[in-house]
Amino acid sequence: MRLPFPSPKLTKNRFIFPDMAESNDDDLQPSSTHEITATQTHDGDRSILQDEDHRNDNLKDRYIGAIDQGTTSSRFIIFDCTGVPVASYQTEFRQIHEHSGWHEHDPLELVDSVYTCIEEAMKTFLALGHSKCEIEAIGITSQRETTLVWDWQTGEPLHNAIAWPDTRTKQLVRELKEQPGAEELLNICGIPLSTYPSSVTLVWMLRNCPEVQRAYEEGRLAFGTVDSWLLWNLNGGPDGNRLVTDVTNASRTMFMNLHTLQYDDRLLDFFQIDRSKIRLPKIVPSSDPDEFGRVSNGPLEGVRITSCLGDQSAALVGHCAFTPGSAKNTYGTGCFLLYNVGETPVISKHGLLATVGFQLGRKRKPVYALEGSVAVAGSGVSFLMNNMGFFRDSRKVSEVAATVPDNGGCVFVTAFSGLFAPYWIDDAKGTIFGITQHTQRGHIARATMEAACFQTKAILDAMEMDSGHKLTELAVDGGMSNSDICMQSQSDIIQIPVERPAMHETTALGAAIAAGFAIDVWKEFDELKHMNRANRTTFTPKISKPQSAKMYKKWSKAVEMSRGWLDVDEMDSESA
Repeated sequence: MRLPFPSPKLTKNRFIFPDMAESNDDDLQPSSTHEITATQTHDGDRSILQDEDHRNDNLKDRYIGAIDQGTTSSRFIIFDCTGVPVASYQTEFRQIHEHSGWHEHDPLELVDSVYTCIEEAMKTFLALGHSKCEIEAIGITSQRETTLVWDWQTGEPLHNAIAWPDTRTKQLVRELKEQPGAEELLNICGIPLSTYPSSVTLVWMLRNCPEVQRAYEEGRLAFGTVDSWLLWNLNGGPDGNRLVTDVTNASRTMFMNLHTLQYDDRLLDFFQIDRSKIRLPKIVPSSDPDEFGRVSNGPLEGVRITSCLGDQSAALVGHCAFTPGSAKNTYGTGCFLLYNVGETPVISKHGLLATVGFQLGRKRKPVYALEGSVAVAGSGVSFLMNNMGFFRDSRKVSEVAATVPDNGGCVFVTAFSGLFAPYWIDDAKGTIFGITQHTQRGHIARATMEAACFQTKAILDAMEMDSGHKLTELAVDGGMSNSDICMQSQSDIIQIPVERPAMHETTALGAAIAAGFAIDVWKEFDELKHMNRANRTTFTPKISKPQSAKMYKKWSKAVEMSRGWLDVDEMDSESA
């Protein structure tokens, strides 16, 4: 096994512009290298975010680190406790696509990337005159559902990490849906059977990977999502022996009962998982002063890790969406809309997922959310850049879209991996309708961004039906939210205001906030009412409701026309 503090070898280092920073993935990040490692602000800027009358302690002189491990890159950001990023570093890692529909990561590269970010961000932090002892805690947020297996005794990974967009399990999902008890799963764990959850991926590994099978039969197999793998390694691997996850990540596996917040034997039995043969991470709240351990090596050796959340839950916390009825949408590789439903889970009847939003301490009840997931958001922009050559820098998508006044009648159903919530159509393929001889690149660029906006509209409609309440505004973050054209289109399509914070690193901020709750930097949600509220941009609808409804009707027609593009034999060959 590699040492827990490896030297970077396989990743390409890259810094981020503060105005393009995002909270999940970097699909709208610059394609070249930009050396900006610190976000420095004047005291006047900080005072906007800090309510000195409300808090007597000097929050701008207290610091929390946040590891944000996403689908395409990792970053480490050090925030002061007013929510201002002081130093940061981001690096990409390889995306492995050996077959159509497959998406993997090298588990050791994930760990390397995190340590690289910590080391480089700490260089900046120290250069600014700070010291390690000023960092009071670290929070972790990571991509969800991505599945890892390793040898419990040696810590060696037994297979590449299979990432959440991977669709190799399509045929297995159809098989599992025919099993007795399949219809009962949703009410227990809140998630329908699909290629999405970690449980199905683990079953595929056990059936198709001899080394994984052997470790399972010999009782050496450890299973976890990215958070568990990172925590295992940050704590020293087999020496630290810390296998843990939080309720938000565990709720994405289909192994956890949404009501008890513990593993459920009915779920494990359905997937034929024998508890005596596999090491499952201990499930704990998202904030805790002790459960997540300490960094075992490197420039932050000995610093406590006090929070752990799935990235979309972290973004919900980062937006301070603590009250029922509040919601956020993250436009990263995919698009993820979470709606706070309070302390009782709501099992969707309209194609959404029920999940744990967050649990910020053992003394607090868990807060649940409804979630809608769009498979393609920023990755659609990457498709235009990398596959179609529309531009060389993904940030140029808005410039290309601005060359035309509208989509010119084009509708792009970006079903690269089928369609997720609320449709759950796995036999759809990406299809563009309405092309004429007058169609230009700008029309396609607009249609690509609008695809995520239309699917967000479908999710919001489903959430309204499930919850009985209509959302009054939508908070946004992620790479594609940096596009004014995209966010104006979003507001036009959903006919409510869209709010974009000036500081876009909302996911990492959520991990930092959760870490702060564990060590009593904050004790009540009300103390965060001014966090990241300054200089927000609000987009309001500029078209009429009938115009918006006409656009959405055409989108819905396109979705129906994309259905059934693949037959069963083609789907099986893609999964092989």
